[in-house]
Amino acid sequence: MRFREVQRPPIWLLALFYFFFLSLVIAIWAALGNLAALISLVVLTGTLVFIWFIFALVIEVVGSQLRIGNAQIDISYLGHCESLSAADMRRARTRDIDPAAHLEIRFWVSEGIKIALNDSRDPTPYWLVSTSRADELIAILKN
Repeated sequence: MRFREVQRPPIWLLALFYFFFLSLVIAIWAALGNLAALISLVVLTGTLVFIWFIFALVIEVVGSQLRIGNAQIDISYLGHCESLSAADMRRARTRDIDPAAHLEIRFWVSEGIKIALNDSRDPTPYWLVSTSRADELIAILKN
């Protein structure tokens, strides 16, 4: 494995979810009592842990394959790679976006990378990926 980055939800987002969950637990407690509230607290805490794992974005370069989330492509099909600052990434994922592009973005990561594709069989023009290590990923993809 030449590169690996895992982007998990930040603590502030998990805390926000947990406060929403706690308000639901309080409503359940008020309506149904202690046992129902305790069960819902345990279930919702487990749900929060599940969310932490499910929302993670894994970016890997293994051998000659680039894997981002569930998508993978051989590095030989990659074209120009461009590092995007926070402002460039904001434009790239809003007004400048191509509807056919493949998106692997997380709103809590402001920087990213735009990877053009050179596969005539694939209608996808580029991949837009959130990453905080864009320069390192570009260097590995070029070699």
